[in-house]
Amino acid sequence: MADEKRYIAVDLGADSGRVMLGVISADKLHLEEVHRFSNGPIDQDGALRWDFERLFSQVKTGIGKAVKQANGEIAGIGVDTWGVDFGLLDGKGKLIENPYHYRDKRTNGIMDKAFELMPKREIYEQTGIQFMQLNSIYQLLAMRLNNSAVLKRTKHLIFMADLVSYFLSGKLFAEYTLASTSQLMDMRTGLWSKPIFDKLNLPIEIMPEIIRPGTVIGTLAKEVSEEIGCPRIPVIAIGSHDTADAVAAVPADEKTRWAYLSSGTWSLMGVETPKAIINDKSFTHQFTNEGGVEGTIRLLKNIMGLWFIQECRRQWQKEGQDLSHARLAEMAQTAKPFTATINVDSSEFLAPGDMPKRINDHLAQTGQPRIKDKGQMVRVLLECLALKYRQTIEQLEEVTGISFDRLHIVGGGSQNQLLNQFTANATGKIVSAGPVEATAIGNILMQARATAQINSIAQARQLVWNSFPLTQFQPAETDRWEKQFIKTKS
Repeated sequence: MADEKRYIAVDLGADSGRVMLGVISADKLHLEEVHRFSNGPIDQDGALRWDFERLFSQVKTGIGKAVKQANGEIAGIGVDTWGVDFGLLDGKGKLIENPYHYRDKRTNGIMDKAFELMPKREIYEQTGIQFMQLNSIYQLLAMRLNNSAVLKRTKHLIFMADLVSYFLSGKLFAEYTLASTSQLMDMRTGLWSKPIFDKLNLPIEIMPEIIRPGTVIGTLAKEVSEEIGCPRIPVIAIGSHDTADAVAAVPADEKTRWAYLSSGTWSLMGVETPKAIINDKSFTHQFTNEGGVEGTIRLLKNIMGLWFIQECRRQWQKEGQDLSHARLAEMAQTAKPFTATINVDSSEFLAPGDMPKRINDHLAQTGQPRIKDKGQMVRVLLECLALKYRQTIEQLEEVTGISFDRLHIVGGGSQNQLLNQFTANATGKIVSAGPVEATAIGNILMQARATAQINSIAQARQLVWNSFPLTQFQPAETDRWEKQFIKTKS
């Protein structure tokens, strides 16, 4: 491995953003947060959107702090975000309006309209992507069906992380892992699917060129570097999709049979495969094939994740009870087990709002008693998530023909020890939790790969193993969880 190098990771999540400084030496990776800021949708004229000007301002502030702290040359900057959302540029390269948030209601009912134009199975055969109304394909179709004046003005569509990189560097592109989440790309060719654009009457000419992760796209634009007060640092298209980076940072032994769970606002459970798996089983179980790093495919399923807890906590804060995540976990730990079941992937939970009320309405509609105790509600949500993980990993084993020995949980949710233990109990698998900042770590690793400081993904994962603590969870009470799993299926 080459001498020590420093990298800046811009990691934008749906709840918060971070700018991290990473230093890679001979056998260790050191990661330090230099700037953090809140994120979330804003209401603009009744629509949920991202405040892009504010986000970009915070990104520049973070880069400036990182440069000052680095005390040395910066080898690169990489940006990652969630998938599916995009910005629209006019002919002068200006952002026409704030990008829509994927939870905006304008996509309600759009999937059915898409299937009238192109059969559901035919769309899946092209893309191999799980059907979710938030996918870019339905966002774009909603604009076309609503005769959007903005869409008519659009010269270029660019996905969120790449939009940030564009305003940093002036370079227009669509990074492969992020583009793959759109359900607009042919996963077998890695190119935009012309049949989809033709049948849905969508403008393929606004789509940028797709490039591979680990590409140096240019440097900071002169005006940006002068504003920040730093050199023209290389800008690198890493895995622009945050989950692609998180999976790159899984500290797995390549000789074992392992699956991953990127745990945060969303839970993404899957496995790396050498090529897309698009067949009757993957279609029936609704697995998605998304682009990974180093020529891999991330065969996975999107699960609602800790969004429930985040929204419950926000509502309780509004009501005057500011309960920490740690306190909620303590309350859930002592609550009664298996008192209710909910469908964690129901679309009724997708939008922000009064989540405790929605959960109780769901329980009432399914003939179950309402929950008054906050700890009890959190326990029910965590149990239902763990049981959903059990169902998903069984389906994953069926689709791949692999029986997994271990589940690696990475991301912010890996800190939730109660959920980790529930997951081990429900799946019967050994759970290895950590690292927490997997997305930022993967971002740094892919920059190091682009600069040839790291030679392979196996070397990168060994570096993670050397650098960050992991916690093991052994399955317990498996008979009790098995009975509950069978009960929920019946």
